[in-house]
Amino acid sequence: MKRIGIKKRQEQAVLKQKRPLGKRIWKARYVYLMILPVIVWFALFQYWPMAWLSISFFDYNLYLGFAGSKFVGLQNFIDFFTGLDFWRLIRNVVLMNLYSLAVAFPMPIIFALFLNELRNQKVKKAVQTVSFLPHFISMVAFVTIVTEFLSPVNGVMADIFRFFGKEPIYFLGQAKYFRSIMVFSGMWQETGYNAIVYLSAITALDMNLYEAAMVDGANRWKRLIHVTIPGIMPTVVVMFILRIGSLINANFEKMYLFQNSTNLEVSEVIQTWVYKRGMIRYDYSMGTTAGLFNGLVALLLVIMANRLSKRYSDSAGIW
Repeated sequence: MKRIGIKKRQEQAVLKQKRPLGKRIWKARYVYLMILPVIVWFALFQYWPMAWLSISFFDYNLYLGFAGSKFVGLQNFIDFFTGLDFWRLIRNVVLMNLYSLAVAFPMPIIFALFLNELRNQKVKKAVQTVSFLPHFISMVAFVTIVTEFLSPVNGVMADIFRFFGKEPIYFLGQAKYFRSIMVFSGMWQETGYNAIVYLSAITALDMNLYEAAMVDGANRWKRLIHVTIPGIMPTVVVMFILRIGSLINANFEKMYLFQNSTNLEVSEVIQTWVYKRGMIRYDYSMGTTAGLFNGLVALLLVIMANRLSKRYSDSAGIW
């Protein structure tokens, strides 16, 4: 009887697949309606703008359009790669992201493991709620809070320095502190929110594994090392691959708002350069060229990280 039931279900599945596409779409119309806004958003803001990447190959004039603009081929790319700013931009964005990768990337994992070990549920929920609230602060308000905190006149750090008899430091006015401010303020803002992914992965682990480890005499530390961490490793690998893909990217809003003339040497990255060159100086061709280069490098980094994860780990990667 069981085999007959399985066979009937298989036959029904085959019949459903043979239905006309229009009928299948109409039957699942509410599902398609739910995903329609996402499709429209990607079409308008991700795929349609790709048509304008051809500006990179023109000396583009907004008023003349493509028809009246001169085709220059790869000249914009040559000018960008040989320009005085190119290596400075690459150095700044790579060093910033490597610093963040080494210091900030492990923090959500550690924080999620810490929360998972808390036994008092009320304390756990309170800590988790407080930790991810900074993520929802607008970037302008966030930068304002950090700027006031580091102010050499009336900031908290200035009061601490004065308490110990030291002269306050204008941190945002010295280039050597800029990367640390970016990374550690980002940790405060994003650690709690990013930990949600790892907490979800931990809650999905099979509890029988923990019970088996307890039967074998494993204490909490050993269960953490031998059960929890290996269990969330595929999630860690996927998040790492995505992070590698953004190695050439930077948080434009945050970088631009923290930027000033005294830290420009280390704070100028491709995204801020593109904005200034393309939107302020109206050099659309060079701005698009830099943006296209940035996107292609990010794509290559994702492909490379995905292949390395497949080769040197048990993870299947992201595709």
